[in-house]
Amino acid sequence: MNGVEQHVDERYLQDWSGLTRGVPSVVHRPVTTDEVAALVRDADRRGAKITIQGGLTGLAGGAVPADGDVVINMERMNRIESIDAVEGVMQVQAGATLQQVQEAALEAGWFFPVDMGARGSCQVGGNAATNAGGTQVVRYGTMRDSVLGLEAVMPDGSVVTSLTRLVKNSAGLDLRFLFIGSEGTLGVITRLTLRLQPDPGAPATALVQVPDTQSMALLLRHLKKTLGPQLSAYEFMSAPYLQRASDLAGVPLPLPGDAPWSVLIQASGLAGMDPQAALENALEGALETGLINDCAVASSLSDAQKFWRLRECIPELLTALKPTVNFDCGLPWAEMPAFVAEVEAALKQKYPNAAHLFMGHLGDNNIHILTGPHAQSEWLSVEELVYGALRDRQGTISAEHGIGFLKKPFLSYTRSDGEIALLKRLKRALDPNNTLNPGRVID
Repeated sequence: MNGVEQHVDERYLQDWSGLTRGVPSVVHRPVTTDEVAALVRDADRRGAKITIQGGLTGLAGGAVPADGDVVINMERMNRIESIDAVEGVMQVQAGATLQQVQEAALEAGWFFPVDMGARGSCQVGGNAATNAGGTQVVRYGTMRDSVLGLEAVMPDGSVVTSLTRLVKNSAGLDLRFLFIGSEGTLGVITRLTLRLQPDPGAPATALVQVPDTQSMALLLRHLKKTLGPQLSAYEFMSAPYLQRASDLAGVPLPLPGDAPWSVLIQASGLAGMDPQAALENALEGALETGLINDCAVASSLSDAQKFWRLRECIPELLTALKPTVNFDCGLPWAEMPAFVAEVEAALKQKYPNAAHLFMGHLGDNNIHILTGPHAQSEWLSVEELVYGALRDRQGTISAEHGIGFLKKPFLSYTRSDGEIALLKRLKRALDPNNTLNPGRVID
């Protein structure tokens, strides 16, 4: 039977964005695709609106229900259904957490490469619905690159099963890409087949200081040339971010000095390989040419975990600075220095009493900004400031968190009129009653 919340628990009312909209009429926690299909079919027939929820770790408000909504929370659909340990293919229900998938892959002698700090809470269905990236995109790509096939419940309650396990399939349109990144507006992802990777073995990890944003891009180019596919993570952090993360996590800063930017670098090979020497040689060359000011190479697993603890301190920062306004912009490397300088200066001038923290994944053109605390009345003006600076820079207002409700007013800043019109046509064609996740991404 469905798990149904008769008295709605507060945890179903908002996600990590802090947005609240109302109280749903009911929360369903199904365990099978058939149950999801029946719930969607009933809501579509009655004209009810559905909010789909995964791990509630999103920062765009996409999982936040309105008054009277029917919530379908996927947390009980969390089974690892099968693993082909020969070919490296896993089939899972959409409510399995990212950490569950990672651990199951390792137990089978494989590796699932999508990773992020919310791994213990976020669900792979939600990761697919937003095409999540995470920390290892520079080597393995986004969630889209790790999904071979999927199953989805359509807005009328019908089920489309496309659980292919093939890397190549040219028999018509690839239907998985209709749902990956659609934020639950075109269908409810219920099951996925995931592509696993060979175990990369123990990684080498370093934290380096760089003098400016231009040097970050040049260092990344240097590492791509010297390390090649061994480069698996390239995470940059501003000095204010790093100091606050150090204070909240209780982890001392590994390097002295007041460099404006630091970069967390990870290199990995395959099981049995030692990438440590390759990373140290690459960093030695960067020191000689002045690309970096200083570096600390992790000499133990404990050191590496402390470095990563600083980068993954986001939940504590969101709590300490709430209410925050959060951004996951994407733009070319060449545009990054001017964008950062313009936005940081404008934020400091207009909101001198708030913290403005920058971090991100430069390898996949993604920069995160966390700014707060801000009264909710300020949210729109903060967003206008940041997204206004993004215009005409060949960027995107969302590189991995999705549009949800909070970014919808700014979709036209980085999507053309033709693109938005096509998104609306798809929504009308597949969900004429506006049943699934209404109001997200587009109106």
